[in-house]
Amino acid sequence: MESVVGGENQRRLNKYACACAIVGSMISIIFGYDTGVMSGAMIFIKEEFEVKEAQLEVLAGILNLCALVGSLCAGRTSDYIGRRYTIALASLIFMLGSVLMGYSPNYNVLLAGRCIAGVGVGFALMIAPVYAAEISSPKTRGFLSSLPEIGISIGILLGYISNNLFAKLTLKLGWRVMLGIAAIPSLILAIGILKMPESPRWLIMKGRIGEAKKIMYKVCDDEEEAQQRLKDIKRAAGIDENCTDDIVQISKSGQKAQTGGVWKELLLKPTPTVRRMLLAGVGIHFFEHATGTEAVILYGPRIFKKAGVTARKKLLLATVGVGLTKLIFITISTFIIDRVGRRKLLITSIAGMIVSLTGLATCLTVVEQSDEKLIWALVMSLIFVYTFIMFFNVGLCPVCWVYSAEIFPMKLRAAGASVSVAVNRVMNATVSMTFLSLSNAITIGGAFYLYAGMAVLALFFVYFCLPETKGRSLEDMEEIFSKHSIAKNSKKELELANS
Repeated sequence: MESVVGGENQRRLNKYACACAIVGSMISIIFGYDTGVMSGAMIFIKEEFEVKEAQLEVLAGILNLCALVGSLCAGRTSDYIGRRYTIALASLIFMLGSVLMGYSPNYNVLLAGRCIAGVGVGFALMIAPVYAAEISSPKTRGFLSSLPEIGISIGILLGYISNNLFAKLTLKLGWRVMLGIAAIPSLILAIGILKMPESPRWLIMKGRIGEAKKIMYKVCDDEEEAQQRLKDIKRAAGIDENCTDDIVQISKSGQKAQTGGVWKELLLKPTPTVRRMLLAGVGIHFFEHATGTEAVILYGPRIFKKAGVTARKKLLLATVGVGLTKLIFITISTFIIDRVGRRKLLITSIAGMIVSLTGLATCLTVVEQSDEKLIWALVMSLIFVYTFIMFFNVGLCPVCWVYSAEIFPMKLRAAGASVSVAVNRVMNATVSMTFLSLSNAITIGGAFYLYAGMAVLALFFVYFCLPETKGRSLEDMEEIFSKHSIAKNSKKELELANS
């Protein structure tokens, strides 16, 4: 074992649990790569196929609409076949999409490949953080559940680098290699994930206590911790915590709760506590993209071009800088999230995003209204883009995924995360497919003023609707989200603020 973070809640990182979370997060690298590489590939796709702006918007956003379908299917699928096999399935689906995109003789085939890859993305975004959260301890859950976001950031950076490397190839070959090469790691992951253990919480839900016990002893630091976590999980699953049988027959009512009853408890007739959890999970995913991050990531080259960077090589290099900044600050967040806490990171992050978005909107508005090239506006636009990336990735980006993966009760976790990710994909697609049209309608500066306004709403939402969860077990979440607990936490924060 090794110490990860010092301070009041010093914790030790279980190496086996960390290895499981890392392998499970590899699917996020592949998704991040596709997101990053498409920003540069669209330049060459437009040139070869001579497509219109609206078609580029569809190409950018269709992945997220298809990911919506994938994420909604992933919850039910992972409850049925397990978390591990769901990751393998996501990898195979994405591999098929990548092969089709790399082949693409025309725009329609390219769009079909992107749709298939999108379904795989939906599966991946839902299952990777859930798997990491379920296999980790309360003290390291924030760190391990953030690894998928680090994976996405690494993938985006690799995508940007791929743009620069393969741009030297011929027009017909370059962008096809950029998109098709992702099939190789997808196949490797589909095979490699089968060597990893299943989530012990899923195994207990299925009555496979003996298998869960063996895995729990590997992912815990000592026997006492393993036994306590097993008792908590068995109690949450409705199994006698003192049960020592290797196999437990799940009652018919329990099996029903794992099928249709899940959606009834989550969406149709939720308890007040579950309703607050759903609001928190859906809300934070809504605001992750409503604040405009996809516009900056996917249309980075266009923003830099609007600010005055016109050479293609410089445009692609500037996006590499965005990817590197994203990776650095999301890594920082991963190492401090369990010490600082979710709420403080979110509030600090969103406050910085408000300033950055307002500054970027102002500078781009000045550039648009000026007839000459303003160096100061160019420089400040670049600075505000990078500060936005910094603040977004140190808080809202990673915490969003950690939070939605940890707050739902065990039997509702996959379904709850699935609905949250579905909302995430809808918003991602909405921003991806409307940014060009929006910036043409109200100017690019006006678009970022709009995103700044959404960030203000996000700040109020986080302050009033999201209680702190750091250091608490997954089985404690219902208590945390009870009305009494939320009111108590809010009162305590107000008293601290006034003192």
